[in-house]
Amino acid sequence: MSKSNFDEQEFQDQNFAEKCLQAGKYSDCIFKNCSFVGVDLSLFAFVDCQFQGCLFSTTKLDQTAFREVKFIDCKLLGLHFEDCNDFLFAVNFENCDLSMSTFLQGKLKGTKFKGCNLYEVDFSEAELSEAVFDQSDLQRAVFKQCNLEKADFRKAINYHINPELNRIRKAKFSAPEVLSLLQYFDIVIE
Repeated sequence: MSKSNFDEQEFQDQNFAEKCLQAGKYSDCIFKNCSFVGVDLSLFAFVDCQFQGCLFSTTKLDQTAFREVKFIDCKLLGLHFEDCNDFLFAVNFENCDLSMSTFLQGKLKGTKFKGCNLYEVDFSEAELSEAVFDQSDLQRAVFKQCNLEKADFRKAINYHINPELNRIRKAKFSAPEVLSLLQYFDIVIE
């Protein structure tokens, strides 16, 4: 399969399960209202790209490169981001649904999750220092052996983080949600 370079192109209302996206490197491209359901994006590279209103589910991401990529109003359901190429991996999410996705051992320093549904997302062993969870719902999200130093949870809801299993030094929290950190200490609060 030959690979090509695509620069500053816009793709709109495409179903890439029906019309294959050509393998290659996409730089400064915009994808609007496109479907990547069941698509194999292995070895693709997306640099400074933006995905708006796109749908990803059962999308294969083996060694896919996402470098300075923004996802806005997208559904990214059950994706395995840990399969991506981690060299210069940098993504941000705004108003996205990432339910049941995984970021195992992900390098997500400074990543922004704004207005996102992060239901049952697995962040185990992820580097999330300085990450921002702004107005995001972390219901049943898994944080285990994570670096959450200086992460911002002030506007996040429904998180359950065990301070004994994660590094949370200088992380930012707000009341009353911060009380969820105490549930692991078997204490009574009245």
